[in-house]
Amino acid sequence: MKAPRFAYTRVLEVGDALAVLAAGGGAAKAMSGSQSLGPMLNLRLARPAHVVDVAGISGLRTVRRKEGWVEIGAAITHAEIEDGVYEPLIAHPMREVARGIAYRAIRTRGTVGGSLAHADPAADWVVTLAALGARIVAKSPRGERTIEADALMLGAYTTVLESDELIVSVVVPSETPTSYWGYHKVCRKPGEFAEASAAVYFDSTHSRARIVLGAADGPPILLEELAADIAARGTGAAGREQLRAAVRTALPERDALDLKLFTACVARALDQCGIFADLKKAE
Repeated sequence: MKAPRFAYTRVLEVGDALAVLAAGGGAAKAMSGSQSLGPMLNLRLARPAHVVDVAGISGLRTVRRKEGWVEIGAAITHAEIEDGVYEPLIAHPMREVARGIAYRAIRTRGTVGGSLAHADPAADWVVTLAALGARIVAKSPRGERTIEADALMLGAYTTVLESDELIVSVVVPSETPTSYWGYHKVCRKPGEFAEASAAVYFDSTHSRARIVLGAADGPPILLEELAADIAARGTGAAGREQLRAAVRTALPERDALDLKLFTACVARALDQCGIFADLKKAE
């Protein structure tokens, strides 16, 4: 199939993009890497009257440190993060996530902002940025607002973004000597979307403790009590039964196989982050 007819505008400034989106009255759609919107257009699952190409906006292609945080432009590609192109991300855990997204050809074109706006429940950035406690910065003709990453999605492919809003950047915590991170997903084969995933993030310096389930057919799910228990009690709160109970509470309608997959993802993510090894050394 081929895409239905639509108008196309390539813009070089955020203000111009916002003007076109606002003039579209809800029928205009922003596009950056086109790795999600492109296939949806060809399958006629998306039928915008106007496509606004924002990939060339220089203001969306910067990465900089800001007082313990890293601000990533929305048009930065997965491959650029994977390759450590930008100094603030060279030692950041996002590099590990980026190299596992789909295939290299897709990573070369796909962008952070585009993935978030698409809001596929199984997407890597949706769950990992929620675990990091990232902030999404969006602009519209009414001004700028900041959205917590774990509050961006309302449901599958649905976000809190208005039709005239554009994600301009993502702000994530800088890596610290006391930050621990892990991410694991289950796929039928490498490159496919996950059937289950989990991301964990602990940073005692900033009192952050988060465990998040992804690929759960909706917004990412925070296991707040489990994360708090592990931060307070260490390995004693992370036994297989505790993990299983937390996942079962978060996903009460899932069958035994799904619960096993999600529990395994949490366990593997915790193993990766290395926090338990350091706790044992401290003891």
